[in-house]
Amino acid sequence: MNDAYCEQLVTRKSRPMDFVIRFLTIFVIIAVAFFGMPFIGFLAIFTAVVLAVLAYYFVFPKLNVEYEYVLLNHDMDIDAIYSKSKRKRLLSFDIQQAEIMAPVGSSQLRSYQPAKTYDFSSGNADRKAYAVMITLDQKLTCIILEPDEAMFSHIQGWLGMKLYKN
Repeated sequence: MNDAYCEQLVTRKSRPMDFVIRFLTIFVIIAVAFFGMPFIGFLAIFTAVVLAVLAYYFVFPKLNVEYEYVLLNHDMDIDAIYSKSKRKRLLSFDIQQAEIMAPVGSSQLRSYQPAKTYDFSSGNADRKAYAVMITLDQKLTCIILEPDEAMFSHIQGWLGMKLYKN
C-alpha cells in the first residue's frame, strides 16, 4: 500500500457578523421575556427559554467553525466541525481534476470567472490561502484552502504545472 494521506485542521477566525448575530439573538430573547411579561405573563418567560435553547443548539454552534481537510491519494474531503462537536461533510472532489491552483489574488487567476466560490480558509490575512479552480456539477467553482506544507507537497505531485506557488 503506497497511499498518500494528509489531514489538516483549520480554525476559522471569528467574523464581525458573528458578534452581531450573537448580540441580536440574545437581544431578541431578552426582549421577548421582558416585553412579553405584561401581556402574556409567564408564557413569555417560557417562550424566551425555548428560544434560548434553540439558539444554543442551532445558532451558536454554527458561529464556531473548524474546517478539516482530508487528502487520501488525490481525493480531497472537506468537513466542517461546529463547536468541536458536530461534523458535517461540505465538499468532496478529485484534486487532479483542478484546472489551476494558485495563491488567492494572483495574476494567474484573473482569466477565471467562477460561478460559485467556497471559502474554507481561516480568514486570517497572515496565512497563505490558495484558490483551486475546478469544475463541480458542470460549473466552474473556486475553492479557497490553506494547505500546510505536507498537504501542499502531495498536491504538487498531482497537479504539476497547474500549481503556482507564488
